[in-house]
Amino acid sequence: MSTTEIFLIAMLIVFTVPYLIWRLGRTEYFAPLVVVQIITGILLGPGILGAAFPDYYQFVFSAPVIQSLNGIAWWAVMVFVWIAGIELDLHKAWEHRFESGITAGLALGVPLAFGSLAALGLLMFPGWIGAKALPWQFVLGIGMSCAVTALPILILLMEKLDILRQPVGQRILRYASLDDIAIWGVLALILMDWQRVGKQGAFLLAFVVVGYGFRKLMQAIPERDRWYAGLIWLAACGLGADWSGLHYMVGAFLAGASIDSNWFDRNKMDALRGHVLLVVMPVFFLSTGLRTNWQVGGAAVGVAAAVMLVASVTGKLIGTQLAGKILKWQPGEASLIGWLLQTKALIMIIFANVLLDKAIITNETFTALLLMAVASTMLTVPVVSPKLARMKEIVFRAK
Repeated sequence: MSTTEIFLIAMLIVFTVPYLIWRLGRTEYFAPLVVVQIITGILLGPGILGAAFPDYYQFVFSAPVIQSLNGIAWWAVMVFVWIAGIELDLHKAWEHRFESGITAGLALGVPLAFGSLAALGLLMFPGWIGAKALPWQFVLGIGMSCAVTALPILILLMEKLDILRQPVGQRILRYASLDDIAIWGVLALILMDWQRVGKQGAFLLAFVVVGYGFRKLMQAIPERDRWYAGLIWLAACGLGADWSGLHYMVGAFLAGASIDSNWFDRNKMDALRGHVLLVVMPVFFLSTGLRTNWQVGGAAVGVAAAVMLVASVTGKLIGTQLAGKILKWQPGEASLIGWLLQTKALIMIIFANVLLDKAIITNETFTALLLMAVASTMLTVPVVSPKLARMKEIVFRAK
């Protein structure tokens, strides 16, 4: 068969299998389609189905096919991160800076500390730290992975729970937005290469200077042209960031964060996010699954994932409980917010992909992080739904 035909077989698998599992298994309550697609990617990867049927894996996922899939995945995830950057509402966060700063800081800082402790434990054993990583990069990378909140998936879950446009939903978006900035800032710190610091400084300087002109241009042109200009800006920032050694994902986030969401129709932006998730992001999930590895041993990877999950969940809940005591929230409010901020899938997986690309972590660590991200995201809706039913007055109360 030709490479094109095998590529289309792979695409057929990518879109058919997770959809059938999601629809026929009726998993929406505990595992939205996005989560099912991630899990399916793991199942189709070399660690599970590839190990059981190596001939299938070598036939369908040959080097030319993987190269083609990776190209689609790169652009898909860049567009997705770009949208996440655009959706940051820093104006609201600044208006409520005291409350938002305390909550976002504790909701990020406590799980970051717990995750860093878990990473220090992993350093005691071989096979977890990447070949090009310094210990502090590994520890900070794992710690931040445990602290991440996935803003785009949080938006999808709050839409499902009918609280996105409610006061509590808007508050949670403010907290997640601040954490999102911290995530990409820490990633840039981890990737800072002192041998290429001149390049990285030149990119950041050029980004500020050109970005000022770009913002003036965006304000001057009609909305229909802003979409094209935004994508051109995305490609340019991704290229510049990758050339400097900061990784194209950092560039994609900067490209989005430098754009104001009110320059676009909200409904069109929501539709674009949905279309990206529908049309191209499943390819990214598959390519992510193809990176999973169990060579350290399935049990060891599972234990590492469980330890990081405990660090993540307890850290996030303790952080929001502390914020609730300082800000005098109503009983149960901190737990509700803590569980919603627990959502990790996608952004944490993107973050872990970058760490793997830069050899900060190994494939085994990546697999453990992937399992942790899926588990924490699957816990969110089943835990939050009954809480919302008992706390309707909080949902509709502005703050």
